Amino acid sequence: MNNEDEFFDAITGLDSDESCEGTSEASFKDAVAEGAQRNNGSVPQENGIKTRRTTLPAPMFSRNNFSVWSILKKCIGLELSKITMPIVFNEPLSFLQRITEYMEHTYLIQKACAHSDPIDRMQAVAAFAVSAVASQWDRTGKPFNPLLGETYELTREDQGFRLISEQVSHHPPVSAFHAESLDGDFQFHGSIYPKLKFWGKSVEAEPKGTITLELLKHKEAYTWSNPFCCVHNVILGKLWIEQYGTVEIVNHSTGDKCVLNFKPCGMFGKDLHRVEGYIQDKSKKKRCVIYGKWTECMWSVDPQTFDSHKKSDRKGGADTKKQKPEETVAGENDEADDMPEVQESVAVIPGSTLLWRIPSRPAHSAEMYNFTNFAITLNELEPGMEGVLAPTDCRLRPDIRAMENGNMDEASKEKERLEEKQRAARKERARNQEEWSTRWFQSGTNPHTGSQDWLYTGGYFDRKYTDCPDIY
Repeated sequence: MNNEDEFFDAITGLDSDESCEGTSEASFKDAVAEGAQRNNGSVPQENGIKTRRTTLPAPMFSRNNFSVWSILKKCIGLELSKITMPIVFNEPLSFLQRITEYMEHTYLIQKACAHSDPIDRMQAVAAFAVSAVASQWDRTGKPFNPLLGETYELTREDQGFRLISEQVSHHPPVSAFHAESLDGDFQFHGSIYPKLKFWGKSVEAEPKGTITLELLKHKEAYTWSNPFCCVHNVILGKLWIEQYGTVEIVNHSTGDKCVLNFKPCGMFGKDLHRVEGYIQDKSKKKRCVIYGKWTECMWSVDPQTFDSHKKSDRKGGADTKKQKPEETVAGENDEADDMPEVQESVAVIPGSTLLWRIPSRPAHSAEMYNFTNFAITLNELEPGMEGVLAPTDCRLRPDIRAMENGNMDEASKEKERLEEKQRAARKERARNQEEWSTRWFQSGTNPHTGSQDWLYTGGYFDRKYTDCPDIY
């Protein structure tokens, strides 16, 4: 094992689709007809948008004959960012592509832009924040660690946005991204640097970093951080994921706030995947309650209606306080933490308004790393694209491409070669006393939170890539 290699699970939230109060079931269905197919990106469009692929070149490789315990048993109590994992535990995407999945349900941002009422806008933003982590459901493979200087771009004219991301730091690993509306409605940006903890049976990721959404026409800025994510049974049993913690979305222009509680599953799994919270205005008056599941749907309802329903439903209910993963040393208890039985639907409170519902995954998703339709398209390299992309784009990484094509031996060799090339380049810079310079982002201060952030400097889409580093 080389301690210079990094490991972090694609569990940041890194994280699903219809928005807002005043949106009835009927208008939701109308929006689906117009928007849900845009999200999936796999259905031919009548307006001339090209058809994107609906499957990967090869199905995923079986992990049945491999044990992660052989690696992790040496690392209890150590920093997980320096652990090398066999490539069989990866999925054929870079972490930069994984965070691009935040944009799968961009139409929720567009709905927020269209609302005149700030509480309606906050509901749409809250639905988007939940939707952004929904693709992590059953995604137990980890993405490839981005190389320093690696980039990823995505333009989706059908969804009305373009995005650029860059790996701006190697130790600690930091990924910066910037997305913008093609018609000038919004900007969405942030930097993610997950902190991992190994609890013996599970790996918990704290998704450090601030996410910022700016609705330019309304001159509003919203910020939040994603919830914790935990992958259970990394040693024994079936892998399963839960997300938990409090997500606070702040509108820095109006003072409105949305507080969302991603609930841990609890002793009997009653709260698995559940999200519950509220929106309050600047006077701290509760304006609505938001509830649902991040794997399924989100609804909003009047606070008084919610409280009345909760009181009648609480009889005999169990305490749902957050429970931290049990801090035991793997090997002392070899029993797997069975995933609680999933309740298939959210009990809808009468008078509720649907904010978002997750679209179905492709029928063959289980053979494709549990990818969504959107995720399946992210590494597609179309004819002619190679001459347009920056030479640092993820789509050009040979190890990811080999794994996507089902060639695991080649993927493993290429991964090792690229990591060795990165180490050699770092040593050369040290010898020459040279500092690494980021290309498209610079370290600065988030103007809305005052915290350290990585800010896009512009110019990527001018297509001037002559000074890009040779990382592949």
